[in-house]
This record gives sequence, structure tokens and C-alpha cells, in this order.
Amino acid sequence: MTKTRRSPAPAAKRATLKTISELTGLSLSTVSLSLRGGASLKEETRRKVAEAAASVGYVPDRAGVRLRTGKTNVIALVLDGAEDSIDFARYLIQGIGHAIKGTRYHLTVIPEFERNYSVESVRYILENRTADGVIITHTGPRDPRVKLLMDNDFPFVSHGRTEFFTPHPYHDFHSELFAQMAVERLVEKGCRDLMLLIGDDRTNNYHNIVTAFERAAARLKVETRVLDHSTGITAKDTRSFARELASGANRPDGIICGGELRAISVISGLQEAGVVIGEDLHFISKQTSDILGTLFPHVDTIEEDVYTAGLELTRLLLRRIEGEDAAGLQTLAEPLAHWRE
Repeated sequence: MTKTRRSPAPAAKRATLKTISELTGLSLSTVSLSLRGGASLKEETRRKVAEAAASVGYVPDRAGVRLRTGKTNVIALVLDGAEDSIDFARYLIQGIGHAIKGTRYHLTVIPEFERNYSVESVRYILENRTADGVIITHTGPRDPRVKLLMDNDFPFVSHGRTEFFTPHPYHDFHSELFAQMAVERLVEKGCRDLMLLIGDDRTNNYHNIVTAFERAAARLKVETRVLDHSTGITAKDTRSFARELASGANRPDGIICGGELRAISVISGLQEAGVVIGEDLHFISKQTSDILGTLFPHVDTIEEDVYTAGLELTRLLLRRIEGEDAAGLQTLAEPLAHWRE
């Protein structure tokens, strides 16, 4: 029996900007601007273009775009790997991913596993132009990465503030308000001797929290102490410290903790030593996930919404890439209290 040989099916025609323009009824320039993440367009227009692009399988020719415009269509996230907040990286990346969905941008994540504020990752991006904009996390006072990006007039936004006189785009957790809220809550519960357990003193966030903690305590006339549990101290070490603290003569009656992982270790150690949280000692922790509240549902927390931070950082960066002035691209996220009676 003779087999009939079929001709291969013709390749599907590549979707172009013109394809999307015809599908949406929008001009080529509007479609192009929308796919570039144009912040000046209405959200309805951007969504319409994104849906049409997805329906026809539009994929930008990144090599061609770079040759024509010098753009990479890439956002680089230089991500601190020493963070002790639970699910920080996952929620942040999810927020950024959601914000760039439907735009021309793709995300590259560059992890840094030691908090030494090395400029090497940023310098590589600048010298090789591997991204159109950069997001950096966990800024320090006079952060050298921020200075390098500002000196090169390269679009970026930081998750955290710095101490440079020249303004730069940032989105940050309002850590001063976090500390103030925590102190006031503990004083309302009758605490007079407060301990702040906080991480790496190289971050600007550390100094903001400590300063606000001490000011609020001085205003309310209560005793304070700050214990720096920096990166490198293990959860086991922290748990042992909490057991010793529980039986010590100078045990505080209120503790504020700057991170969930540290808080879990401390609470576990205190409970092992027989301390009843909420009776013998009151405790408040910063929250970035639901895990602490699930394990210890009676513990007060103050939440930072890291997913929303990812959305906001991306929104600010896209506006900066479009040329908006840095001084108008600075926002703070308000803490959300979860008081559990």
C-alpha cells in the first residue's frame, strides 16, 4: 500500500504589533507604549493590550528590540539572601511578577548571599547593560550600590531608604511607625521593661527601628534594651538564649522582635522554660507571612505586606524608566497591626 506523504503544515504567522493593533483597534504607538509598560496609559488600555497579546501569543523579538533601541526589556532584582523574614523573597518576586505581567518586561533575579553591600552585581549590570532598570533590597546607610546607580543615572528603585542628600526612588516599610506601635501596645499592657530583638545593624532599617524604639520608650518613661541578633546567629542559639533569658533575674516583661524566624525561636525557648506568653511576658513581632500567627495565634504581630511591596517597587521603577523625577517616586508602606486578645 502506497502511503501518501503529507506536506508539513505552514508555520503559524508570527504575531506582531500590527496584529495587536488590528485586534484592539488601538494605534501602533499606543500598543507599543503599553507593551513597554507605559505608566501614562489607563489601566483599562494596558489590560486590553495585554489580553490581546496573550491571545495571539505575541512574543517580542528581544534581540531586535535591543539592536533598535538599546533596551533589554529586562528588570533585574538584586535580592539579599541573608534575610530572616519568612517568605520575603517569594512574596516579593510574586508581586514583581504580577506587576510586569502584560508588559514587555521580564525579571532576572540576582541573589546575594552575604550582606556586604558589594557593588559587583550592580556594576556588571551597568557595564554590560543587561537590564533596563534595577530593584535592590535591604539598603544600608550611604549604600554604595545606590551611589553607583545614581552616579551612572541608571533607573533603579530600592526597597529601603538611605542617607544620601540626592533623592532616589524607594519604597520602604514604615519601620519607625512599627516600633512606635509596638512600644505603645506593650505599655498599654502594663510593660515597663522592654527588649528589642533585631537583626543586622548594617541596614538602614535597623537604625530607623532602634531610634524610633528608644524615642517612644523615653516618651512613655519605660526601660529599654536593644539586643542585636545579627546574621550568623543560628535559630538554635536564639532558642538557647531565650531559655536563659526566661530564668534570668533581669527578664524583661515585654519583647519586640524584628523578624518572624527569630520570633519563633525566641517564643519556643521561652515556652520551654515555662514562660506563658501574654501572662508572664508580652511579645510583639513583625510579620511577613501567616506562619507565626498559625503557630502562636495568641501573639501580637505587625504586618509588612511584601507582595504589595513588590507591586509598588515595580510601579515606581517603570515610571523611573519612563523618565519621571526621582523625588516624586518615594513611598512608605503603613504597618498593619494584628492585636490578638
